[in-house]
Amino acid sequence: MTPPRSPGRPAGIAVAALIVLALSAGPVSASDDDKEVRREGTCGQTTEWKVKAKKDDGRIEFEGEIDSNRNGQTWRWKMKHNGSISAQGTATTRAPSGSFDVERKLADLSGTDMLVFKAKNPATGERCRGAIAF
Repeated sequence: MTPPRSPGRPAGIAVAALIVLALSAGPVSASDDDKEVRREGTCGQTTEWKVKAKKDDGRIEFEGEIDSNRNGQTWRWKMKHNGSISAQGTATTRAPSGSFDVERKLADLSGTDMLVFKAKNPATGERCRGAIAF
């Protein structure tokens, strides 16, 4: 009597690929209102930036964050929406993390919205720029 055959290598690889795909797909949402986009990067020195955008009651909630790990730094920042300045101001990094964040609700225009968060530290000249196509 011959022992039963194992599924073999190709079948095992296919099963493993399906498991990885299922685990990486993330939760299924009922609508685009749950969609959130995040980006992050460095500003060229030791400072990091993060931006995120998500739908909120028919608008876009857009957030920019600067993390320099230094308290008391003053930064000038701007938020642009499709090339136009939507908001601007100054912010100071604060404890415990030496960071600040800015959040605004913007109009959700037809088509793809281009959202940009810029920040500049006038004392050091360091500049940060994060962008999201949403």
